[in-house]
Amino acid sequence: MEAMDTPNVVLVHDWLTGMRGGEKCLEALCRRWPRAQLLTLLHRLGSVSDPIERLSPRTSFLQRLPGVHRYYRYLLPLMPAAASWSVPPCDLVVSFSHCVAKAVQPPPNVPHVCYCFTPMRYAWHMRNAYFGAGRLSLKGLLAQPLLAGLRRWDRRTADRVTHFVAISRTIQQRIAECYARESTVIYPPVDTEFYSPAALPRESYYLVVSAFAPYKRLDLAIEACNRLRRLLIVIGSGQDERRLRALAGPTIHFLGWQPDEVIRDHLRRCRALLFPGEEDFGIVPVEAQACGTPVIAFGHGGATETVVPLTASEEPTGVWFEEQTRDCLIDAMRKFEAHLGNFSPFVARRNAQRFNQGRFSEELFSFLAGVLRKPSMPQRQAA
Repeated sequence: MEAMDTPNVVLVHDWLTGMRGGEKCLEALCRRWPRAQLLTLLHRLGSVSDPIERLSPRTSFLQRLPGVHRYYRYLLPLMPAAASWSVPPCDLVVSFSHCVAKAVQPPPNVPHVCYCFTPMRYAWHMRNAYFGAGRLSLKGLLAQPLLAGLRRWDRRTADRVTHFVAISRTIQQRIAECYARESTVIYPPVDTEFYSPAALPRESYYLVVSAFAPYKRLDLAIEACNRLRRLLIVIGSGQDERRLRALAGPTIHFLGWQPDEVIRDHLRRCRALLFPGEEDFGIVPVEAQACGTPVIAFGHGGATETVVPLTASEEPTGVWFEEQTRDCLIDAMRKFEAHLGNFSPFVARRNAQRFNQGRFSEELFSFLAGVLRKPSMPQRQAA
C-alpha cells in the first residue's frame, strides 16, 4: 500500500448536505487523504463530518443561489452545467456519484475511478417515481424531453470514467445497461460496531427508518399495518410526509427524524424492520441485522444481496415479498410471524458483519492502489 501514502487526489461528490450512506463512503477517503481537494455542487456548512468539512469543499455556481439548500433537488436541469469543475493537476480522481459527479473531466492521462451509487436514477430506472408515468401525468409529459437529454448527457459523460466501481450487483447490472461498461462491486461500509445487539427484550412493534420519498413505498408498510392492526413506528421525514400521515391509522406512530442512538435503540427492540422500497444497496437493513433484527423486504434490488430469505436457507435473516402491493407485504408479515423461531439474532449479526467498515476500506484502497500502479487514459470498456 506504499503507493497510496502520498498521491495527489481530487475527490468529487454530488452535494454535501448531510451524512447519509454516500457521505460515509466519501469520509473514508477524506480520512486517508486529508490534503485531497474536494469538489461538489453545493455544501451546507456543518452538515457533514469533520474529516469532510476539513477539506473545505469547493462548490459550483449553484452555491451562490439564495437558500439553495432548501430546493436544490429541483435544479436538476442546471446540474450538468454546474458539474463542469476545473480539476487541478493530480494523480487520481475519485468521484462518488448518483447524479452528476461522475461527469467530472480528469486531466489528460489521469485515471478517474467512479464509485457509482447508481446511474442517474431520475433519468433512468426511477423516472416514473419522480416525475409520474409519462402520458398519465402532466408533470411526467413535460419532463420527457428533459429526461431524454439527461440520458444522452449521462451516457456521453460516462466516457470520462476509466474505472467504475458499483455498490452492489444490482448497480453493476445498471451500469452495464446504461453505459455499456464493466464494473467491480465493492459494497458500502456499515458501522457494525455502533449497530450491535443489546440485552433488551424484543417488543411487538414493527419499524420503518427511511426518508419519505415516493419510491421508498412506505405507504405499503402503513397500509399493511393498518389492515393487520400492528403497531408501526416510523422514523424519518421528507416530501411525502403529508400523504403518509393521511394514510395512517391509530396503530401508526411517526417520530420524525431521530439521531443514530435513537434509531439503534429501536432496531434493538423492534420485532422486525419493514423495508418495502427497491434500493440500490440499502444500509438500514444491514444496520438492523447488525442489531440482531430480522428484515421483511421487497425482494428486488440491494435487499436481495443483504437479506437471507426464509425460503432459501436454514439460517434466514428475513423474509422477501415479491410484489410491491399491500397484500403481498401482509402475506410476508404473516409468514414471518408464523416462523419467529427460525430467526436468530446471532445469525443476523453474522450476516451483517460481511459489510463492516474495515472490509470496505481494505477492498476500496486495494482497488485504488492497483489503479495508481497502472494508470490509463479514459477509455470506453464494453460490458
